Amino acid sequence: MPATTPLKIVAVAAGLSSPSSTRLLADRLAEATRERLAAEQDRPVEVQVVELRDLAVDIANHLVTGFPPAGLGKAIDAVSGADGLIAVTPVFTASYSGLFKSFFDLIDNTALTGKPVVIAATGGTPRHSLVLEHAMRPLFAYLRAVVLPTSVYAASEDWGAPGDEYTEGLPARIRRAGGELASAVTGRAVSGASRALTLDDGEDAVVPFAQQLADLRIS
Repeated sequence: MPATTPLKIVAVAAGLSSPSSTRLLADRLAEATRERLAAEQDRPVEVQVVELRDLAVDIANHLVTGFPPAGLGKAIDAVSGADGLIAVTPVFTASYSGLFKSFFDLIDNTALTGKPVVIAATGGTPRHSLVLEHAMRPLFAYLRAVVLPTSVYAASEDWGAPGDEYTEGLPARIRRAGGELASAVTGRAVSGASRALTLDDGEDAVVPFAQQLADLRIS
């Protein structure tokens, strides 16, 4: 691949309101990834945010007819062709939103194989943060994506909390997740990533991250 070919980072935001804290979190994660990629390598970086709110009717039509309208088809192609993916959903009934799940139901079940993914969610209270582990991580593991170690949950109170590079506030978590995605996209080992979580979490638990990524991409 030519060195001038852009690296493509795609963020999927499933927020329903406008403006949306879900979209804001997607934008900040994408920017953190772009900044790290720009600092550590020479290839240009393209960032695209897919806002599912604008595609809700098209998603429903595709589920019924089996044929994606043009706008939805472009969004599916963007996610399938991304070098790195950021997936952000609001929490509904202790899980990801129906719109979020419906969109990923339309992605070919091999399209995310080996693709590094940062998962993130927003909610009104910190009590819903486990949605990342009990719902989102298993979903993307099932799709054979490489789910990165740092996931990001933003409760309403997190947006006003102070944070800098020396704290574990929301800004620090965003930077860490963006750095992990940048490292995965460029093929560097991710600190702390001794394995990719799977549904059965078996004997492959000690395989280094870089080897997992290579194995998934050629399988």
